[in-house]
Amino acid sequence: MQPPAGSQVSRVPAQRTPQEDLAPPPVQPVPVPPRRRLRTVLTVAGVVLTVLCLSGAVTVYILYSRASAPDRTSPEVTVVNYLQAFLIDRNDARAEAHTCQDSTGLGAIKRFRDEIVTRERELEVTFSINIEKVTVSKAGSSDAVVAAVVRRSASVDGLQQSLTDGWRFELRDLDGWRVCRAELA
Repeated sequence: MQPPAGSQVSRVPAQRTPQEDLAPPPVQPVPVPPRRRLRTVLTVAGVVLTVLCLSGAVTVYILYSRASAPDRTSPEVTVVNYLQAFLIDRNDARAEAHTCQDSTGLGAIKRFRDEIVTRERELEVTFSINIEKVTVSKAGSSDAVVAAVVRRSASVDGLQQSLTDGWRFELRDLDGWRVCRAELA
């Protein structure tokens, strides 16, 4: 029924009571973040690459330090390495890695090398030097005596010539064996 004309009621919009049985508004699904598969793959690849590089660097360092460290594990090996460096390669720095700090006992072997160099110049030849018969004659826990034969060979005037010299070396174990004295046997 319509309210009479001019009545206040007609001018007021119709009021409705809230309906409790109305369904709630539909819930919007939570937006799923876009997959970042590429970012994940790149992150994993970066971590793996970093670990590989670091382990490779550590491996190279360990191998290099083992390869470049002088072998002074036994008196015989130390004498051979010392003679190789001092007489054959003539590398004083490498030879020094096999000697005691006080090298005054090595004067005889230094004079021997000087004699070899002088003879090579005089004869205009290069000596082939071989280290033979390396034996430990006395070994204690920190001292050792090693005997060795040094053979010098060269072709002079078409003839193969060879000289041998017996040497006696005294060594000490100072964080690895070191040659402290050398003398002709």
